[in-house]
Amino acid sequence: MISQMKNQGTSCLQIITSSMISGDKTSELLFSAPEEGGVRCVRRKFLLECLAKALPSGTIKFSSKVVAIEESGLLKLVHLADGTSIKTKVLIGCDGVKSVVAKWLGFKAPAFTGRCAVRGCLQRESNHNFGRKVSLYAGEGVRAGIIPCDDKTLYWFFSWTPSADVKEMKRNPVKLKQLVLSKLGEIPEAARAVIEETDVSCFQPAPLQYRPPWELMLGNIVKGNVCVAGDALHPMTPDLGQGGCAALEDAVILARCVAEALLKKPSSQEGEKAEREQQVQVEMGLKKYASERKWRSIELIGTAYMVGRIQQSSGVFAKFIRDKILSKFLVGLLLRNAKFDCGKLTSSFLR
Repeated sequence: MISQMKNQGTSCLQIITSSMISGDKTSELLFSAPEEGGVRCVRRKFLLECLAKALPSGTIKFSSKVVAIEESGLLKLVHLADGTSIKTKVLIGCDGVKSVVAKWLGFKAPAFTGRCAVRGCLQRESNHNFGRKVSLYAGEGVRAGIIPCDDKTLYWFFSWTPSADVKEMKRNPVKLKQLVLSKLGEIPEAARAVIEETDVSCFQPAPLQYRPPWELMLGNIVKGNVCVAGDALHPMTPDLGQGGCAALEDAVILARCVAEALLKKPSSQEGEKAEREQQVQVEMGLKKYASERKWRSIELIGTAYMVGRIQQSSGVFAKFIRDKILSKFLVGLLLRNAKFDCGKLTSSFLR
């Protein structure tokens, strides 16, 4: 699976940030080789397919929204929207921003940042000629970016602070596309054309949400044999491009901690006593996972929120600080947060 991932997406060796107000370049970062930490944009569809193919057939039950969780002795009883129920020794909530499992653990719904984003993908019949570079743009209360996925496909995003009702924009994608195009300022014509050529159906506003870091400081990521991962744990703004990456980090560390617990042989051979002992070991494994992911999650959430606020700032003084002083620092911050070693899964864990 790892080799498949490495073969997907263009490894971008350059990050250029420009002003949407003046059109001037404000920072540039170059990598001499992919090994130095270039940026790779992998399409979500491929990632999901790649992960699903690595599992035995029938492992995944699709369209199965969790609606309730009950205690059932040492197990948890998970009730699904289709009326079925599942008994499980370990419940890992990876059910996204609106996680039912996170709510069961005592977390509040993620907070709205006051910002929205539109994202899209454009696939051209021939080479898009953007090369191997990430293009970022910051303007008056808005920001945008274009990242190549491969030689013909481009991913783009645009974020802003809406003054109109978000629900109204969802009902009128044509109007939303016009709004986005009107706010692009002095963006290069080639970049503007990418958004203009994107089908109007892609223009759906996504409110940017996050979990306030203090909730993770004070809350419980784990309770008994239940925990959360991915967006259920650390919903964050997309300003670092680390949401999906952090979820993969969660998966590696969680798998390692749970596997270590399950590989320990119970001291007792008695059925019920052995089950209780194993349950204690699993709970200890989940607590270890929580201790490893807590501060990493807090750092990512806080840094993403800060970077987004600064990059999308408005006002003469704020723009001067952003474009003239902080531009290179912010790009470096993005890359430093991406260089995180979550360790490896050994073959003994994967048996």
